[in-house]
Amino acid sequence: MSLTSLPSNPAFSLNPNSDAQNTSTSVSGPHIPAEFEQTLTLLTSHRSVLGYLLLSRTQPISIIRHSGVVFEGEQGRKYAHAVGRIVESVQTGLEEVASESSDVDEIRFMRIRTKRHEIMISPDERYLLAVLHDPTS
Repeated sequence: MSLTSLPSNPAFSLNPNSDAQNTSTSVSGPHIPAEFEQTLTLLTSHRSVLGYLLLSRTQPISIIRHSGVVFEGEQGRKYAHAVGRIVESVQTGLEEVASESSDVDEIRFMRIRTKRHEIMISPDERYLLAVLHDPTS
């Protein structure tokens, strides 16, 4: 399922009723398609997945939905901001190296591996999906 099938309302808000036992925060308002819900559930069921962020592409970047303690509170906002900057920086780099006669390429998928984690980012016109996992498990 493509992220483009999600509703395009940038005014999503996080559900204030999430608790420590349930680390998935859902959107209030627009309906998330069942197929996308299943994909997110499948993603988070993997042992190595630490969490995901579903972000808006509007400025400033906002968290539409997240799962995993690593993305709770201020740490989640820091990750969201970093993911937005990474995507923007790479897209700007692609535009700079594109010749004037060719169309600018666009990012489809990025994978960044560090010593401890790997973050996978799937940008879309309206959304960014970032998944953090532990590649050693």
